[in-house]
Amino acid sequence: MKHTYHIEGMSCNGCRNHVESMLKKQEGVVDAQVDLAEKKAVVEADEHVSLATLQEAFKAEGSHYSIHPEDYIPSQNAEKQAPANGKDGPGVWYCPMHCEGDKTYDQPGDCPVCGMDLVKQATEVSSEVIYTCPMHPEIEQNEAGSCPICGMDLVPQQPTGEEEDPTYKRLLKKFKVAVGFTLPIFLIAMSDMLQPNPLYRIMDQTYWNWLQFILSIPVVFYATWMFFERAWRSLKYRNLNMFTLIGIGAGVAWIYSLVALLFPNIFPEEFKTPEGLVHLYFESATVILTLVLLGQLLEAKAHSKTNAAVKELLQLAPNQAIRINNGKEEIIAVSQIQKGDLLKIKPGDKIPVDGRISEGNTVIDESMITGEPVGVEKQEGDSIKAGTVNGNRTVVMLAEKVGKETLLAQIISMVNEASRSRAPIQNLADRISAWFVPMVVLTALITFITWVIWGPEPAYTYALINAIAVLIIACPCALGLATPMSVMVGVGKGAQSGVLVKNAEALEKMAKATVLLVDKTGTLTEGKPAVEKIISLDKNYSADQIALLVATLNKNSEHPLADATVEFALAKGLALKKAEDFEAVTGKGVRGKIEGMHILVGNTALMSDEGVTISPEANKELEKARSEGKTVPLVAINGKLTGYLLISDRIRKNSKSAINTLQKHGLQVIMLTGDNAATARAVSTTIGITDYRAGLLPEDKLKAVKALQESGEVVAMTGDGINDAPALAQSDIGIAMGTGTDIAIESAELTLLKGDISGLIKARILSEKVMKNIKQNLFFALIYNSIGVPVAAGVLYPFFGVLLSPMIAALAMSFSSVSVITNALRLRSAQINNLT
Repeated sequence: MKHTYHIEGMSCNGCRNHVESMLKKQEGVVDAQVDLAEKKAVVEADEHVSLATLQEAFKAEGSHYSIHPEDYIPSQNAEKQAPANGKDGPGVWYCPMHCEGDKTYDQPGDCPVCGMDLVKQATEVSSEVIYTCPMHPEIEQNEAGSCPICGMDLVPQQPTGEEEDPTYKRLLKKFKVAVGFTLPIFLIAMSDMLQPNPLYRIMDQTYWNWLQFILSIPVVFYATWMFFERAWRSLKYRNLNMFTLIGIGAGVAWIYSLVALLFPNIFPEEFKTPEGLVHLYFESATVILTLVLLGQLLEAKAHSKTNAAVKELLQLAPNQAIRINNGKEEIIAVSQIQKGDLLKIKPGDKIPVDGRISEGNTVIDESMITGEPVGVEKQEGDSIKAGTVNGNRTVVMLAEKVGKETLLAQIISMVNEASRSRAPIQNLADRISAWFVPMVVLTALITFITWVIWGPEPAYTYALINAIAVLIIACPCALGLATPMSVMVGVGKGAQSGVLVKNAEALEKMAKATVLLVDKTGTLTEGKPAVEKIISLDKNYSADQIALLVATLNKNSEHPLADATVEFALAKGLALKKAEDFEAVTGKGVRGKIEGMHILVGNTALMSDEGVTISPEANKELEKARSEGKTVPLVAINGKLTGYLLISDRIRKNSKSAINTLQKHGLQVIMLTGDNAATARAVSTTIGITDYRAGLLPEDKLKAVKALQESGEVVAMTGDGINDAPALAQSDIGIAMGTGTDIAIESAELTLLKGDISGLIKARILSEKVMKNIKQNLFFALIYNSIGVPVAAGVLYPFFGVLLSPMIAALAMSFSSVSVITNALRLRSAQINNLT
C-alpha cells in the first residue's frame, strides 16, 4: 500500500536524500520517494505504518524536518522552526547565507544546512512607555504618576539603545577563553625555535607536551566544540559545509597529537624528533580553531551593520504620543493609539502613526522615508506618515492607520522580507557550493598521497600538514555570503533613499532592463490634474450646470481626473446631487443617471460605444486643445454631446532630465497612456520621449509588454493606477509610484516612495551597484579558493620552497568571509542620486 505525506523543512537535494533515507529505514517501509518541489513523500509499505510512528521516528532522529498528512496546510509560522540546539531568545532569526531561502526561526542557534550562526532580524522595538522617578530610578511603572518615595512626578524612561547581539556576546566570551588557553600552547610550541630551548631547563619536553594537551581541552571541548558539533551534523545530514572541513582538519590534527602523546612507539621513526618524541600539533589545532572563532566573531559584528538601515527605520517611530481626549492632553504609548484618535504634534516631534492633519498647517520632513531633504508643506486634510518629523508649528492630526498598518511598519516588513530573498545569481554560487566541499576533501587526500610518495622526509609529516592546510583554507562560507550580504545592504540602502525593493530578484532584473515603459498621468506628470475650463456645446446647459452634473457623477470615481472635476465644482460653491446606476468603464470613463438624465463622461471611445456623434467643428476644437497637452473629457447628456472639459496636469519639473539621463544610460523609454494621441504627442515631445503609445486600455498595455518581451527585451514598467496593474505584473520588473494606488504597489517589485520619476535613476544605479558588488564578492571568493587551495597543497614548494602553515590558512580562511561582508558594507555609502 502507498501513502502520500507532506514534508516540511527541506531546502535542497541533500535534505530530500536524507528524508528518503529516514523513511526507508522505518520498519515495514518497502520504498519511499520524496519530491523536493512539491514537498511530498510517497511511502510504500507491506502493512500500514501510522503517521504517528513516522513522526516519532523523525523526532527521535533530532532532524529539523517534519512529516504531516498530505492535505496539511502550513501555518504562517510553520517555517519558523527553531533548530534543535537553539537557545531561548525572542525575535526572528535567519541564516545569513540564505541556505533555505527566506525561512526564519524563533530562536538563535546554527543553520541546519551550512552550520553558520543564525542572525537576528531587526524587529520593532516595544512602544510601551515606562515611567521612572528621576531621584529613584528603581521605581518603574507603565503609567504617569508620582514617586511613592519622594512624591516627584514620574518621567518617561529614555530608551537605552538596542541590546547587544547575543550571538556576538556568546562568541566573544568563548573567544576570550580560547585565546587565554591557546596563547600559552602557541608559545610552548614556538619555543622550539630557540636553541637551546629555555623551557626545557624548567622541565622535560614530555611534560610540556602534556601541558599543551591539558591546555587544549578547554579550547576544543568548550570554546570551539560547536564547530565539531556542526561538522558532525553536516556529515549526518549530508549537508557538507565549511565546518565539515574545519572539523576534519582541526580534528585530525588534535587526535593525531593525542595518539602521538599517548602511544609514541606506534609511529615510524620519520615521525619522531631526535629526542624520540613524535611531532605534536596541539598548537596548530587550537590556533586554527581560535582563528576560525575569531572569524565568526568578526562576522557576527559585521552582520549587525548589514541591517543598519532597518534599525534606523525602526528608530524613526516614537514610543509615545500626546492624545487629546475630551479637550485634555494625555501622554500615551504609541501602542495605545486607536483609529480616530486626535493627536497633538509639537514642533520637532516624530509623527507616531499615519493619518491626516485636522487642525493647523506645517512643514513635514519626509526625508527618512523618501530620501528627499526638502520639507513638504502640509495643510488641513493632507496625509502625513509615521516616522516623518514635524516642522516648527504645532498641529493636530487624526489617526487613520496604526500599528502594522502604517507605511513605516510596512516598509520595515518589506525590507526585512526582501533582505532574506534570493537573487537568481545566487544559484551559481549554490551549484558551485554543492560540489565544493567534496572536491576539497578529495584534493586534501590527493595532497596527502602526493607528499607521501614524492615529498621530502619526513614525508608523512609534510603530507599531514599540507592536507590539513588544504582543508582549512578552503572557505565555501565566503562563496555563500557573496550574494545575500550585498542584497541585504542594498535593500536597506534603497529603503533609506526612497526605493522600496520587494525582493532580491527585482534588483537583478532592474540592472538588466533594456526597455522602460512609463505611464503619463502621475508618473511623468504631477498626477494632480486641475480643470481649467468647461466648454458648453449646448445652449440648454451652462458651463456651471455641466460642472455640477460631471462632479455629481465623478464623486463616485477614484480617478485623479474625477477628483479634479469634483474640486472644481466645490470651489464654485455648487451643491452636488445624487447619482444613480453609476458605472466606471475601465479606460474609457463613467456613466450614470442624475435626475432621470443619462450622463456620460469620458473619451471618444466611450462616446463611440454609446453612439454619441461628434461634429467636425467640435472635433477640430478638441484636437487643438489636445495638441496643447490638455486632457479633454467629453460630456454627453441623453445621448447628445453637450460639452467638454479642459484639464491640465503639469509635467513634473525633473521628468525631462530624468528621462534624458535614463536614455543616455542605455534604456529605451516608451510612454504608454490611455490619453488620446494628440495629448500624448505633446507631452512626449516636451519631455523628449520619441516613442509613445496612446489611447491604451489596460489590456492594450498588457499586450505592449508581452510584445516587447517576445522580441527579447527585458521590460521595466512604471505606473500608479489600477489600469497599470496587469502590465506591471506582466513586466519583468514592475515599478510603482508610492503616491499611487495600493493595487499598483502590490503588483510591482519596486516602489518609488516619493512618487517621483527621478527615483528611477536611484533604482537603476542601486541595482547596478548591488549586482557589481555581488560579482566582486563571487570573483573574490572563487579566486581566493582557486589560488589558496593549490598554495596550501604545496605547488610552490618545488620552485620556491614555500609551504603554507595550517595556522596561516585558518587566518586567511576567516578573513575571507569578513572581507566579503566588508565589501558588501561599502554599498551603505554608495551614491545613487546621479548616473555616472
